Amino acid sequence: MPVTHRPARSLRVLLEPPDPPLALRLGLQPDIEVVDSALARPAVALVEEVAAVTALLAEDPECRVLVSAGSARPGLLDAALAAGAAGLVLRDGPVEDLADCLRRASAGETVVDPALAGP
Repeated sequence: MPVTHRPARSLRVLLEPPDPPLALRLGLQPDIEVVDSALARPAVALVEEVAAVTALLAEDPECRVLVSAGSARPGLLDAALAAGAAGLVLRDGPVEDLADCLRRASAGETVVDPALAGP
């Protein structure tokens, strides 16, 4: 059951593309609110494609964008950061770890999952 009483300053997160199971799991975090569109002015967006970083930043330059990946691919980290992403995170890790990455990105950190950073 999603949390119904959130802090006044909850962290607004956009999932692009929408991922209802992940939205539900993130919504159980007491300080995270998953929003449906960039019009809701999310603090952080989680995207699957590097091309989405540029599009989201064009709409809202203040939004921090994280790219999610299932595994490391050569050049993915460099491409994500060059596009303006705030980092690269593992898609299928524990939701608590992902929530922590979202919080850190919203605080201005560059977040890179150690498993995706490469050698």
